[in-house]
Amino acid sequence: MRFIHIADVHLGAEPEAAGYSQNRGRELWASFENIVRICEAEKTDLLLIAGDLFHRQPLVRELKEVNYLFSELTHTKVVLIAGNHDYMRIDSNYRTFKWNKNVFPLFGKEMEHIDFPELETAVYGFSYYEREIREPLYNDAEPAGFEKNEILLAHGGDETHIPFDKKRLGKAGFSYIALGHIHKPQALEKDRMIYAGALEPIDQNDVGQHGYVKGEITNGSTRTHWIPFAGREYIHGKVEVDTLDTEGSIKSKIKQLIDEYRNKNIYKIFLRGKRDPDIIFDVGYLAEDGCILAVIDETSPAYDFERLYADNKETLLGRYIEKFAGCEEGSVEYCALCEGVEALLAGNRG
Repeated sequence: MRFIHIADVHLGAEPEAAGYSQNRGRELWASFENIVRICEAEKTDLLLIAGDLFHRQPLVRELKEVNYLFSELTHTKVVLIAGNHDYMRIDSNYRTFKWNKNVFPLFGKEMEHIDFPELETAVYGFSYYEREIREPLYNDAEPAGFEKNEILLAHGGDETHIPFDKKRLGKAGFSYIALGHIHKPQALEKDRMIYAGALEPIDQNDVGQHGYVKGEITNGSTRTHWIPFAGREYIHGKVEVDTLDTEGSIKSKIKQLIDEYRNKNIYKIFLRGKRDPDIIFDVGYLAEDGCILAVIDETSPAYDFERLYADNKETLLGRYIEKFAGCEEGSVEYCALCEGVEALLAGNRG
């Protein structure tokens, strides 16, 4: 029995994406459509969607679009649950929507299952009926032995979204546990209990690769592969700065960093190191490239504090430097020293 496991597609989201922001929401739809096409091309038996297919309450027209895609599947059966973003609100369109015959939502508030005897497989799960669930509802989950292969669809894993005991759940006896909610892909137990991660990065902190899980259960043994799939990545890049750098040289360094990855990604650039005290970086100018979300200047001016103190002992500047004598570089006190000296020197120049 072959399956594809996805989660946290977040259709309807409009992620921050620098110059790509206008079309980024459409790109989320395109990735989902491509997953459905892969299911059809590979004759996948089950498409498992572990919550948050939508970023918020789905509109009827959006459900119709999704249902059309599912209706194009000639072999694959689809099983999904509602997560904390698209939870079963009292007026949710999930409650009344009529799905195609190959779609099997597990939209109950308590654990339920769907049997696929022809696949010797049963899939268990339940859906969110509120944004937060603090009770460890998965800790007592266990397969009932309806079929040879038994899969759990689950969404959560943090303090406010169904926390669970990983070891306890791992020993429950499921052939596979398809997890959603955590956007970073990770295996809690090899081949058995896996967060697919978000299909595409949704937030600027969703760094790294994103994709889906492809798996197969044969003779009671589960084998999985995580497949990188996202069209873009959020990348946090670091540019080292020294006293020889100017704004122009930093612009070149940023371009080189972007070229090393791929221009189609979305970047947040951090400037770190010691700069020439006479140089000030215009982060707006440095972020003008369409694929840069932001440039964060974390540099400090390379002051010669001993010389400054010797030349300004009797002034406010000298007394200020003396107050921070002995502070360690990188400490809060050192940052305060740099900022204060910078402000005092700017005042003197003015």
